[in-house]
Amino acid sequence: MQNQGKVTIPEHFNGYPGIAHGGIVAAILDETAGRSILLDGDFDELFVTLKLETTFRNLTPTGVELTAVGWVIRRSAHKAKVAAELRLPDGTVTAKCEALVVRPPKDVADRWEPEKKFWKVDSDRL
Repeated sequence: MQNQGKVTIPEHFNGYPGIAHGGIVAAILDETAGRSILLDGDFDELFVTLKLETTFRNLTPTGVELTAVGWVIRRSAHKAKVAAELRLPDGTVTAKCEALVVRPPKDVADRWEPEKKFWKVDSDRL
């Protein structure tokens, strides 16, 4: 199953005029890839990124509606490999990532428990 959403990066996130800063692009990819784990299993699962490898294939413009797509490559009980792409309206991929996500230690996850209700991915809206 794929996680998909629309995003327009504002100009105040330019790295160069009209071009999104690579750190912003990486953050969008990280979030998109990471959220895909929620669609692949239990909505209450909590994973954090251990490793993120980002490849920039084309310039990512600001002020243009982009599509972010994420999916799970493989998973186990305690870790998963996930991926994401950022696409222009014509389908051209501007950047992609693969990430290794892992379950945080229980004491850390317990501190985040009150926040979980805000992290849910609504699969009916996909």
